[in-house]
Amino acid sequence: MVKSMTGFGRGEYTDDKRSVTAEIRTVNHRYADITVKMPKRYSFAEETVKSIVKEKIRRGKAEVSIIFENLSEADVTVRLNTPVAEQYLRNLQQLQQSYGLAGEIDVQMLASMPDVLRAIPDVEDEEEITAAISEAARQAAAANDAMRQTEGKRLAEDLLARGELVRSIVEKIAVRAPQVAQEYVQKLNDRIAELLDGAAEIPADRILTEAAIFADKANITEELVRLDSHMKQLAQILNGSEGPVGKKLDFLVQEMNREANTIGSKANDLEITSLMLEAKSEIEKIREQVQNIE
Repeated sequence: MVKSMTGFGRGEYTDDKRSVTAEIRTVNHRYADITVKMPKRYSFAEETVKSIVKEKIRRGKAEVSIIFENLSEADVTVRLNTPVAEQYLRNLQQLQQSYGLAGEIDVQMLASMPDVLRAIPDVEDEEEITAAISEAARQAAAANDAMRQTEGKRLAEDLLARGELVRSIVEKIAVRAPQVAQEYVQKLNDRIAELLDGAAEIPADRILTEAAIFADKANITEELVRLDSHMKQLAQILNGSEGPVGKKLDFLVQEMNREANTIGSKANDLEITSLMLEAKSEIEKIREQVQNIE
């Protein structure tokens, strides 16, 4: 199945303790590259999240964001950092004495100092929290996958249409190619006749030899057959392959370009060159589209 590498998916999980939101954004990348952004306290679940995403994403860059919100006090314990509070108190008292400062040092002042009161994560049940994060991640991965399938279908339709267009151009070139050698013989005869101006007879065997050499150099039959075959393979891959097809298509497009360049260099005919430029333009568009396929 053809899938785009560009997509977005969102998933949510909520129970009486916590709410978890997972978001997955995917873009083009040569290989599979998955990064996970989540609160450090839940980093024990990172590999599980990656394995869930890998089930759906085989190629492309995926950025996974995990947003965690506690709905109860079950996962957090607030603790007093007594040594830090005592240091603040001693230093504040010393400031008052040294500079004769007025004012009271009260609980509100001490409690507002950094690190006096700390919210300590209490995540003893890692399995429960991993399960919550995993559920949100699965939903996000499924939503992302659905979006990429929809986009992939559109890409496949476009590629199939362009492939058929290239095949039609190849057919036109195949019709034109045999005429090129015939026209060369006529031009050669006319040129020699013009140069000799009736002073001597045109050597027929020499004309035939030159025509044969030209025909051999300009023969593009094999290249046309291979290019047409590549277009058929394009349709087969897009219509029937299982799993990621992007790398196969990358290689196939390289072969298309190779044959197109050879045809263009050997043709020695303005009409064929014009048709080949049109074909190469479509092949380039195919190459650009293939870059977004998983």
